[in-house]
Amino acid sequence: MESFYAFVDNLSGFIWGGSWGDAQILPLAPMVIVLLGTGLFFMIRLRGLPLRRLFPAFGNLWRGRGANVDPDSEGEISPWNALSTALSGQVGTGNLAGVATALTLGGPGAIFWMWVTAIFGMAAAFAESSLAVKFRERHADGHTHGGPMYYIKNGLGKGWGWLAVFFSMGTIFSAIVTGNMTQANSIATAVEAALPVPTWASGLVIAIFVFIVIIGGIKSIGSVAGKVVPAMALGYILVALIMLIVNIEHVPAAFTQIFTHALGLEQAAGGLAGYGVLQAIRFGVARGLFSNEAGQGSTAIAHAAAKTGDPVKQGEIAMLGSFIDTIVICTMTALVILSVQGSFPGADGGTVDYAWQSTLQGAQVTTAVFSQGLPFGGVFIAVALALFAFTTILGWSYYMEQAATYLVGDWAARPLRFVWVGMVFVGALQPIDFIWRFGDLANATMAFPNLIAILLLSPVVVAMAKEKGRL
Repeated sequence: MESFYAFVDNLSGFIWGGSWGDAQILPLAPMVIVLLGTGLFFMIRLRGLPLRRLFPAFGNLWRGRGANVDPDSEGEISPWNALSTALSGQVGTGNLAGVATALTLGGPGAIFWMWVTAIFGMAAAFAESSLAVKFRERHADGHTHGGPMYYIKNGLGKGWGWLAVFFSMGTIFSAIVTGNMTQANSIATAVEAALPVPTWASGLVIAIFVFIVIIGGIKSIGSVAGKVVPAMALGYILVALIMLIVNIEHVPAAFTQIFTHALGLEQAAGGLAGYGVLQAIRFGVARGLFSNEAGQGSTAIAHAAAKTGDPVKQGEIAMLGSFIDTIVICTMTALVILSVQGSFPGADGGTVDYAWQSTLQGAQVTTAVFSQGLPFGGVFIAVALALFAFTTILGWSYYMEQAATYLVGDWAARPLRFVWVGMVFVGALQPIDFIWRFGDLANATMAFPNLIAILLLSPVVVAMAKEKGRL
């Protein structure tokens, strides 16, 4: 089994870091090149649309609440609930544990590359979600079905059916690993650390609550997400802002570290500039994609269910997901970790001033920092982690269902919800290392086929934007 784990680690290292074991094979990782290249391509082709249309997109989102939606529009949930469902999958452990991991492994510069991934990812999100609305289908079961598999099928044609199958299989793989078991394990572990509750008990409770929500399908998921996700995001931002205000004198230095490490200026003094930048890019892009799912194709599945007849308008709403998740929430986490000083365990048995330089890992870093900064910080992070992870499980249940029913038929939707609930319980009991090993690999199995598809369909994306007067 260890040899299999080593192979998974090496393959993930090659895809995301261009290395195999200790050997650096490529200067830049294949996934980094494809992901950032695709985002840059769409940013140029769309003439900076994500940046130009950022504030109008927020206006479209506000007008896309349930009371303002045409009930006769095709789709199943309001544009507001569609974004909330997408954000339920985006805003998860990546915003807490993922940011901390990026800092500990890639240094402060990784945050800069998370920003780059998010900005370019906004262009990719616009492309994939507008395509998802345009090429979605309404099946005999009365439900709307859409996402990358459908715009591959209906946009590229039958000759590309294999790519749709590959994406669907990758979605199922990624849903099980990053959208279900990882999240359930994070909740159970956090609860066990804070309370004398065994993981099996936490897993059972999580599974029950997940079942109550997802058994009603996308309308139930969207309704819950539309209320819970905005509230939890705003609550987290508010607490993080309080901590930054308390530590305001250290915030400018935090920004300085982000930019100097990203460009290799800090490492240049030690002769490690090239290596430091590569590490920052590798972990910043990898954790950025894990958090905001930009270009991965998952959020397009949620936006395909929106009640709208305007693919471009929904595409603009979709791109807000990357902005909110990474530019806002992940940045808050990063600044708090970089700004709060304390006494954290060091590698030599001593202590260090900053948690990202300590021997702590993942969510431990974020928990330690918030505990240092606020009396209730540790409890707050445990609750935030549980809520973030829980809503992620809800969103990804729909992604998995859509991918699986594309492969085997609509009849499988309800049975799959029971299977999903069972995996939540199993995931809560698994060792975290076993699950996380497959995370980056799972994301890549979705991103590659999706990025190929949206690049091939880029003329359609540009034509839709021109038709609506966006170009």
